[in-house]
Amino acid sequence: MTQGSRILASAHYVPNNVIDNDELAQIMPTSDAWIQKHTGIKTRHISLEGENTSDLATKAAQKALIQAGLSANDIDLIIVATFTPDGLAPSTAALVQRNIGASKAFAYDISTACAGFIFALSTADKFLQTANYDRVLVIAAEVNSKMMDFTDRTSAVFFGDGAAAFVLGASEDGVLAAESLHTIGNDRVVQSGKIPPLKELKADNYPEITAFHQEGREVFSEVLRLIPTHIKTFLADNALVPADIDYFVLHQANLRIIEALADELGQPLEKFAQNVIKYGNTSAAGIAIGLDEYRTNNDLTGKRILLTGFGAGFTYGSILLTF
Repeated sequence: MTQGSRILASAHYVPNNVIDNDELAQIMPTSDAWIQKHTGIKTRHISLEGENTSDLATKAAQKALIQAGLSANDIDLIIVATFTPDGLAPSTAALVQRNIGASKAFAYDISTACAGFIFALSTADKFLQTANYDRVLVIAAEVNSKMMDFTDRTSAVFFGDGAAAFVLGASEDGVLAAESLHTIGNDRVVQSGKIPPLKELKADNYPEITAFHQEGREVFSEVLRLIPTHIKTFLADNALVPADIDYFVLHQANLRIIEALADELGQPLEKFAQNVIKYGNTSAAGIAIGLDEYRTNNDLTGKRILLTGFGAGFTYGSILLTF
């Protein structure tokens, strides 16, 4: 009987359009100096050529399948982590299933915002543990730009668009060594895409949706209050300390949060993924892109990698990977 999952391949994709801070300053009251000081972000990729979330997800998936040497029909399940779906129905995962021709796979989305890849990876691992499934495609994809209010510099300057895909296979020697997932119901500090109910029945009623909004200072405070303790407790429960981790792939919220968490954990910044500098906050995709980049450039034999996501919900969690 299989015990878990291993990573067979991974890939990421970002839109072609690179937007720097000076370009944002042309449409809102901000500057390159302000953005870099407060976020550490220099550029982000924005979908300006008609690519929606399913398109980014599809391109990342196709690249990952090529890397794995597999066809779409080798996939049993597709999970897409996103909180910027193409629409409420059908799921973005269903559109990816159609796009890549994965005719035998069933598919669905997971919506846990910036922690989405953590929850999707955990879910995929559970399916593979049952020994009824052989391969799962896990994708984290976001087109954050379509949800932004570009008059709100406290939110819009952070975000970019991107996707990453991982092909997981059933294995007796799984790499997902441990996990810890949490939710604290709170829709005030971070929210996006709210659809208000009707107040009266009339012919011109039409669905409306709200733009992304966050209370930036509260997000920063909440992360520093919860996440260092969460990580230390999670590692201690697995007889580890932060120094035992070879690489940290945390949610790419902004560079200042990553710096603060590195300081709280007493670890050098070099041990932390920092793709937020060039891609911006890509929500669920940030951790997935960071893990793909590390896999591409490093031998993982004997490595311990900690994935930690946190975002709207307030939803957060960690997965320990051992190779």
